[in-house]
Formats: sequence, structure tokens, C-alpha cells
Amino acid sequence: MSISIRLSRGGAKKRPYYRIVVANSRSPRDGKYLEQIGTYNPLLAKNSPERVKLNDERARYWLGVGAQPTDRVARFLDAAGVKERAARVNPKKGEPGEKAKERAEERAAKIAEAEEAARAAEEEAKAAAAAPAVEEAPAAEDAPAEDAAAEEAPAADEAAAEQAEG
Repeated sequence: MSISIRLSRGGAKKRPYYRIVVANSRSPRDGKYLEQIGTYNPLLAKNSPERVKLNDERARYWLGVGAQPTDRVARFLDAAGVKERAARVNPKKGEPGEKAKERAEERAAKIAEAEEAARAAEEEAKAAAAAPAVEEAPAAEDAPAEDAAAEEAPAADEAAAEQAEG
């Protein structure tokens, strides 16, 4: 018979309250247990002394007999100084999954394309704004001169025609 130190749930729906119990590992979660050695109320503030109550002496006894604590209970025992718990390091914990990485790459590619298109549009707009202004300015200066020359030419033709008659 393997013995475990684990949480047994009580309380109402959406209002959990746990007993820290020593039970046969094959018995149901909220079923028969050998001994209750503490309580855990997750609704209380983390720094509240009432959040986790634990009978250290009985916990040490059951650990000495060979009881295996669950991960959560092991954290409580470590916090109470009953049993040292090795800190686990999971370097991949915060890393996104493969599909999330693919979506992020696609999003980054789309953003890069949009920025490139925006830059190209800006450059075209600058080029269009600079080039026509340069081209139109001389054309604007030439146009009045041409108009003036065109106006003077018929007048000169008429003057020449009058002199030839007269």
C-alpha cells in the first residue's frame, strides 16, 4: 500500500477549501483518508497565516514512514520547513508552441511587407512631389514666354503685311 500526502477538496462550487490528508494513493480524491494533517484555503491572501495550516510533527512522521507528497503539498511542506523541495527549472515554460511561432513569423512578414510598401509609396510620393515641381516650374516660365512670342508673331506678321501694302 503506497501512502500519499495530498489535498482533499471540500467547500462549495467556486469556493474551494482543501484538507491536507494522508491517504492510500488508490483511494478517491475526496474519499476515505488515514489522517488529516492540515488545511489549505486558496481564497485567502497569500500572506495570510490562515491560508495554509499544517501539523509539522505529523507531516514529518508520515514522511518518515514513506508517504509521498503531491507537488502542491510538497510546496507547502517546503514553505513550512518540513521537507526540502528541489527547485525545478523549465527553460521552455514561457516559450510559445510551434504553431504560435509560425503565426508570429507570418504576422512579422506581413508587417514587413506593409512597411516596405509604405516606404515605397512615400518615396514615390516624394519623387512625384519633387519631379513635377522642378519640371512644372520651367514649363510655367516657358509657357508665358511662348505665349508672348506667339502673340508677338501674329502682330509682327500684321505689321509686316501693313508695311508691304503701304
